[in-house]
Amino acid sequence: MAKYADTYLLCDPWRIIEEGWRRERNIVSESIFSLGNEYMGVRGYAEEGCTAETLRGSYFNGIYEEEDTVGTAYKGIVTKTHFMVNAVDWLAARIAAGEEILDMAVSHIENFRRILDMKRGLLTRTFDWLTASGAIVRVSFERALNMEAVEEAWQRVSFAGVGKGSVDITVEMLNSFDVVHGGGKKNYWEFVKREWTEKSAAIQCRTVKTKQQVFSGFCWNASDGARSRRLEKEKSAGFSFSFALEQAGEIWIEKRIYNVADKQRGAAGDQAWNRGIHALREAEKDGTRFDAALARQENYWRSVWDSVDIRIEGDEANQQGIRFCIFQMHQAYHGYDSFNNIGAKGLTGEAYNGHTFWDTETYCLPFYLFSNPRAARNLLDYRYATLQEARSRANQLDCTGACYPVATLNGEEGCNLWQHASLQFQPSTAVAYGIAHYARISGDRDFLYRRGAEMLVEISRFLYSRGSWNNDGSGFGFYAVMGPDEFHMMVNNNCYTNFMAKKTFEYTEKTLRAMETEDAEKYAALVSAISITAEERREFARCAEKMIILYDDNTKLFEQHEGYFGLPHIEVRNIPATDFPLYYNWSYDRIYRTDMIKQPDVLMFLFLYNQDFSFEVKKQNYEFYEPHTIHESSLSPSIHSVFASELGKDDEAFRFFSFATRMDIDNYNRNTAEGLHTTSNAAAWINIVYGFGGLRSDGEELVCNPVCPRCWKSYEFRIQYHGAGIRVTVGQKSVRFSAAGVVNEKIPIIVYGKRRLFDGADLVIAREEQCTG
Repeated sequence: MAKYADTYLLCDPWRIIEEGWRRERNIVSESIFSLGNEYMGVRGYAEEGCTAETLRGSYFNGIYEEEDTVGTAYKGIVTKTHFMVNAVDWLAARIAAGEEILDMAVSHIENFRRILDMKRGLLTRTFDWLTASGAIVRVSFERALNMEAVEEAWQRVSFAGVGKGSVDITVEMLNSFDVVHGGGKKNYWEFVKREWTEKSAAIQCRTVKTKQQVFSGFCWNASDGARSRRLEKEKSAGFSFSFALEQAGEIWIEKRIYNVADKQRGAAGDQAWNRGIHALREAEKDGTRFDAALARQENYWRSVWDSVDIRIEGDEANQQGIRFCIFQMHQAYHGYDSFNNIGAKGLTGEAYNGHTFWDTETYCLPFYLFSNPRAARNLLDYRYATLQEARSRANQLDCTGACYPVATLNGEEGCNLWQHASLQFQPSTAVAYGIAHYARISGDRDFLYRRGAEMLVEISRFLYSRGSWNNDGSGFGFYAVMGPDEFHMMVNNNCYTNFMAKKTFEYTEKTLRAMETEDAEKYAALVSAISITAEERREFARCAEKMIILYDDNTKLFEQHEGYFGLPHIEVRNIPATDFPLYYNWSYDRIYRTDMIKQPDVLMFLFLYNQDFSFEVKKQNYEFYEPHTIHESSLSPSIHSVFASELGKDDEAFRFFSFATRMDIDNYNRNTAEGLHTTSNAAAWINIVYGFGGLRSDGEELVCNPVCPRCWKSYEFRIQYHGAGIRVTVGQKSVRFSAAGVVNEKIPIIVYGKRRLFDGADLVIAREEQCTG
């Protein structure tokens, strides 16, 4: 892979540290230093503004705008798209020393330091400002988001005189909707109303087309001697503060912010306004200060790390990297609201429009399944809540049942590239896979029977109506499709698509049979609600049995799609590094002309259903397809690392892994400026837990075959399973399973091919028992 690190951050196990400000890296750092709490997110931009390249991005999960698409109006191709919209800048703080405006790109600053503290969820930025008057001012910015009361956030700005002389400091602190959306290069907000009290300001605006309302307000405290006045600007409300900063003196301002988003389209806005105003009045009464709020935040994060931390001994860079990945995963989503989902960039940038993709069920869901089962269910509840939109999408494609969109925020198809939106069915089969995975690991039959089964039937109906029988009627398959690879379109019988459809049909029938015997009442209600027939079920079973799977028993190879083996060959390792990313540097059609693969396709279903395949089958397909893969997707290296580890290719596994945890910290893809690779963060967790840890969860019992990279002394990960916390510590000579909480039952785990029962007592297994092949 022609990728290399752009390393400029200091290595620290619990903090991301930037020393020295660089104009050319400003927008990249804004992404890396993002904060979020699932409800809202904010990039690490400079509160005071900066004339260097910047994206002052602030986002809310589920707040979006719409625009008509430009192009064809053929049926099935979307005519409008939607996108997560840049919202209120609740951190704006214009600062002046005398007549001089603070701007890091222009002002004389020294000793710059920015720190993201992952133990506390705190972002700080400090530097010395050498003002034109000769005074030296140490400026400090701090911000944090409440992870539990998610509408609340905190900001503190402070100044210290560290040189001779005094200086007058003016700070304009605003909550402002006068923001520019990076993608559309315009503002999407209409003013509704605002008000002030002596120590608070509030404003509410709504999106132009979707008419979703957002309230933003704050109350403030300041050091003695502060002079304040009400400040009113375009779509903004706040206060202006002025101080006299003396030599060796200190001054500060704190904001306690409340942002209330009403996702209902066309809402009157009273609910958001009333809730926001009430929160402000209560905050003014209780008088909680920044430090007290931060102490509660630290307690919260301590409990999170107690359950999800991965510890690596002997590798500081990847220790920092994996904690950053876990931290950002938890910021992007932790199950606060079942109407939220995980955007490809989380709440850290506007690339991919804030949309969720099939990555949610295939890459993200395992992280939550083994760390936060409630969040895992909520992700699937989101899919159930948008089932009607999936039914509508199937109808647009001249099909029945439910087709989940390739890219969405509100349940509707948001992708206007027809070759993806009309040809890729990974989201639908991924939802079915996610339901099966969740039900197997959690044992939640109530969800499966009340919601999962209905989704499964509707997805199966879509697959049945979209697929076709071949010319002689001997096999069922899918024609004119695009698989996960995405570098080949309008292909026939893509192996991933067909295999995952087969598994969906089979699991749907298995679930319906179980319902008939275990809960006849729920089964009867489901039959009545969506009119399931015996003939329909027989057809699903027949399609599964006759599914066309392009497999050669002699070579042990699956052919990615019909004709793939005959495509012109290209040596992907000979493509110059300057050609990447290919989407930007090659003509679009050129990408589709060879046997080059963007990301795992055959290997992806071998990963998802790992235990269905022999060691030899996995080995042959890995060794064939890996050299064809360009890894243009940030998700690709992790899956290849998992296979390399399983196949005993230790050096190769670690080489792929070297990209995983530091994809954004070291800006490997040179696009971190657009936002963090949130689902790639989940893939990094998979890389350690499923790769080196050897966890397999696609069977009836957990499998765990850990290996320890030679350059590590040991590593440790934790999973939640059957209500128990299990700590797995892997060293060079042994593996230890220990309790990370109460264990109330004997839990079967297959380790190195032998079934063991874990009852909470330490279980130590020598690595000599490891077997491969």
